[in-house]
Amino acid sequence: MTGLDRIIENALLEDIHTGDITTLAVVAKSQERRALLKAKEEMVLAGIEVAARVFHLLDPCIHFDSHFADGARLKAGDVIAEIVGDAAFLLQGERVALNLLQRMCGVATLTSHYVQAVKGTKARVVDTRKTTPGLRILEKYAVRVGGGINHRTGLYDGVLIKENHIAAAGGIAEAVNRARAYIPHTMKIEVETETLAEVAEALSAAADIIMLDNMDLAAMREAVALIGGRALVEASGGVSLKTVREIAETGVDIISVGALTHSARAMDISMLLEG
Repeated sequence: MTGLDRIIENALLEDIHTGDITTLAVVAKSQERRALLKAKEEMVLAGIEVAARVFHLLDPCIHFDSHFADGARLKAGDVIAEIVGDAAFLLQGERVALNLLQRMCGVATLTSHYVQAVKGTKARVVDTRKTTPGLRILEKYAVRVGGGINHRTGLYDGVLIKENHIAAAGGIAEAVNRARAYIPHTMKIEVETETLAEVAEALSAAADIIMLDNMDLAAMREAVALIGGRALVEASGGVSLKTVREIAETGVDIISVGALTHSARAMDISMLLEG
């Protein structure tokens, strides 16, 4: 079973469990119907193949005809897809398909707003690990669809030395030295800093990426000048659509935005069976 199928199977089990009582009671068996997925507001589409997979796991005979591909910019009223199959399976898959599709479209749409806000600067918008438990691979995919870039996927694929690691190791230099001795030469080391003194210490330790955590704009500009291109500079903490442009204009290379995944609003999408 793939990671995607595991997510969908768990969601279907959560929703259907021992059976869809309403559908079993009300809907005649082997009744073929047609349903339309419609956008009810403007959005960036992400997750159309995920929605299709929900129905195909319930019944491989369902026909799912996508009218748009991920990355398309939809208008209110656009028909996203037509679905034809056994009405019982259409109804059983409706909520799970919509939950995943609406969530992914929300992440992609919000990401696109952030990417547009920093257009013309060198800053890249990246996500964080502040994702919905169990849905990380879908949400990080949606970030990419929206034009953003993925930070590390989890604790296993990147070194990010944060304040608690620094405290446990006894300082930035010691933490970086331990990390460098542990990891392969192909992996980079990032260090979180909160003050200019910590930036200087991370530079002396030859960190590859220096995160400026919750610094004000003046401190960010000073930190960028101090680093002088010797490491990539990431801004993090308290980033919003109102502030992201001026953060980008300080000269940072990367802006990590937890809101892309922890605060994205689900887009409004409906699925209606035709009479």
